[in-house]
Amino acid sequence: MSFYLSTLAVYFGIDLLSAWSLNLQFGFAGVPNFAFIIFQAVGAYTAAILTLGPDTGINSFQRYFFGASLPYPFPLIFATLAGGALSYLIGSFSLKRMRRDYQAAVLLIVSLIAIQVVSTVVRFLNGSNGLTGIPKPFSGVLNISVAAYQWSYAAYVGVICVIIYFILRRLLRSGWGRAVRAVRDHEDAAATLGLNGTKVRMQVFVFGGMIAGLSGGLLVQFINAWSPASWSYAETFGILTAVIIGGVANNKGAIVGTLLVQIIFLQLPSFLPQIGYPGLTAALQWVVIASIWLIFMAVRPRGIIPEARYKVKPPKGLITHDGDKAELLLANLATSGKDKVTK
Repeated sequence: MSFYLSTLAVYFGIDLLSAWSLNLQFGFAGVPNFAFIIFQAVGAYTAAILTLGPDTGINSFQRYFFGASLPYPFPLIFATLAGGALSYLIGSFSLKRMRRDYQAAVLLIVSLIAIQVVSTVVRFLNGSNGLTGIPKPFSGVLNISVAAYQWSYAAYVGVICVIIYFILRRLLRSGWGRAVRAVRDHEDAAATLGLNGTKVRMQVFVFGGMIAGLSGGLLVQFINAWSPASWSYAETFGILTAVIIGGVANNKGAIVGTLLVQIIFLQLPSFLPQIGYPGLTAALQWVVIASIWLIFMAVRPRGIIPEARYKVKPPKGLITHDGDKAELLLANLATSGKDKVTK
């Protein structure tokens, strides 16, 4: 039971990072990133090849490029940077001013191409077989049981989640966060204030990609393997469902959505006895998740915890009559990007 619960705790933390990453891109910036899973995958592959060492000796059964044995936490740092670098590369041609459905199509196509390339080119990242035997961080140093190690790793992932949460909270409540929402809601109006919509979306896209790469690095060093089967478009669908059900553009809502979708509906049944013929449980999972998505889109499209509406009070001593009050109100709306200004 301890092993089972600690595994769910680790998955919850990693899935939560993924949900925050996609929520940042889709919820706050309005970028329909249907290629999300490839940014998590690049983080996972980067951490893997930087810890496995050369593909010789005990690793001669699999083929991959580079191969190094960097000490921890450098593989995780490079995994984070790899997610950001790939985001910048893909964002350079997919974040142009175009309709969001076209953006979604472009990103989905990129994801499908990436899966086929990695699966086909065996000498690149061992093809469809993927990489295995990835060492766990500090496993040879910590003299503890397997269950204790899992709980330690769960606590480590939890600390990272807390740090990322407060970083996101600080950023999204700053002027930069208001600029992100302004570009999402009224890009033309934001442009009149001097905001470059493409530049703002690129910043969000890269930052979200870095969090995705971080989650991939944490995941691959926990499960010790990675293959193209682990990053199909269905994985992106699951994370997006968690964001929509929890509440788009609300990181607290993403916590609730991740718990419901990624843990209760996806991870929890995989540890329970199979029912019916092989594959029936997995098929029923996606039927249930898709049905819940449709229900929420029809009944509660803003999710369980909707996007927060912020209030700002005007500076004291600046309002002298009704004309000044109206002028100050417009100035606050234009410059702060707040949803509501109080008297």
